[in-house]
Amino acid sequence: MWGVRDHFRFLKLHKSFIQNNNGVSFFEVEKSIFATMLQLGEFNILTILRETDPGLFLGDEEENEVLLPHRYKPETYEIGDKIEVFLYLDNEERPIATTDEPYLTLNTFGYLRCSDVNDYGAFMDWGLVKQLFVPFKEQARPMKAGNWYIVYLYLDEKTNRLVGSSKTNKYLSNDNITVEKFDEVDILVTHITEQGANVIINGIHKGLIFVGDIFEDIRSGDRMKAYIKKVRDDKKIDVVLQPPGYRSIEPNANYILDELKAAGGFLPFHDKTDPETIKNELGLSKKSFKKAVGSLYKDKQIIIKEDGIELI
Repeated sequence: MWGVRDHFRFLKLHKSFIQNNNGVSFFEVEKSIFATMLQLGEFNILTILRETDPGLFLGDEEENEVLLPHRYKPETYEIGDKIEVFLYLDNEERPIATTDEPYLTLNTFGYLRCSDVNDYGAFMDWGLVKQLFVPFKEQARPMKAGNWYIVYLYLDEKTNRLVGSSKTNKYLSNDNITVEKFDEVDILVTHITEQGANVIINGIHKGLIFVGDIFEDIRSGDRMKAYIKKVRDDKKIDVVLQPPGYRSIEPNANYILDELKAAGGFLPFHDKTDPETIKNELGLSKKSFKKAVGSLYKDKQIIIKEDGIELI
């Protein structure tokens, strides 16, 4: 049993360790060793080794171990079973496992709510018991409790701690673009401006959905599928929410057909109709509307009149 003498003996050894290792704490070395073996900030598939009073001890093939507290253990299990857990540091900076799913993982972006701010930085709710720390130096602008922010999760090389940053631009690059026109991509909307919606593409590139290409309600933090409209010579990337160019004509044509049938065979939209009216009524740009109408006319499914289009 661990007694008082053992505790003081440990503190004495720890003090000696620090003095002989340039002030580096034993716990920092422990975290450093752990980080090189098991993956902090990521999901790991580990083996259940044994059950103890604090919880289940899990291990990998290299005999590294980590604790899964009882509150997270599965309802049924056997020693030797495999289990997927997320690894991070607890409130005492010790490696710990959890079956809770965080809102973001290592080297990815998430949309997080700021829970608190103190003299050192901000604390974000990221789905785990211990909140994610964002130091002031990693804040694009001063964070306020209750507000939501796009945050990047990284592993601090000096402390081996998981840290958040809202300075997202330094973790994105368009130098070596990995997408091309018509590609389907995953996007995260970062913020809305008068120009349009700024987005993160596949977690690595910056892009923009121009306001004229937005036909639905989108907000900061939204994740969705999108398409590359154009990669510019200056390496800026234009994004749209519908397949661009000729690939979007067919679904838009079918949509116009459905609208015609629902309206009794006639729609009062034509070549001189204001673009805003078409956008508000049909959710299409005037360019997309004209392409769809042209496709339907070519297929002899509609008649184009001065005051609108009519179903044949």
